Amino acid sequence: MQTLAPQSAVKVILREHQQLSMVITGMQRFVKLLGAGVDAPGPVMLRSMLFYISEYPEQLHHPKEERYLFARLRHRANDLDKTIDELEKQHAEGKARVQSIEHALTRYELAGESALAVLREMVDEYAVFSANHKRLEEEVILPAARQWLTEVDWNELNEAFGANRDPFAGVKAEADLGRLFAMIVRATLQP
Repeated sequence: MQTLAPQSAVKVILREHQQLSMVITGMQRFVKLLGAGVDAPGPVMLRSMLFYISEYPEQLHHPKEERYLFARLRHRANDLDKTIDELEKQHAEGKARVQSIEHALTRYELAGESALAVLREMVDEYAVFSANHKRLEEEVILPAARQWLTEVDWNELNEAFGANRDPFAGVKAEADLGRLFAMIVRATLQP
């Protein structure tokens, strides 16, 4: 069933994983700066990172993985059902973790230094969680997709992942999220 169809969807998925990893690294750097006694960006920077995760991976990337990639693999490779079940469960858990980090950030803003350790721990745990999730997709799901999906499947995946995304009724969300991502990267690279 190996196909020679272009797999641009894989490139998009890998790029989006890399972008998410960069944002999470920025989150970790941010909470470390808060505890280091140096000038750190305001909490709005971490809120921007959390907003990016809520709007891009959680609202666009993960639903497309489930609808287009996972569904086709379930149909073609039944031995992946447990892995796909776990990944879908992790998608829901990731959303809940981001919301918990948002709450921990609010507690930090209200309580100050005494709430920092919990915030830092939650961000670090989310980083490990996300890295493990990404690894499972990249080391198990994507190789299985390359093996089992047909040319028709790839055409649908390429169209879905390559399409302009617009979940906000007429707002060019991808461009806005691209600008937000660039702002986050610039801020996290500054000393």
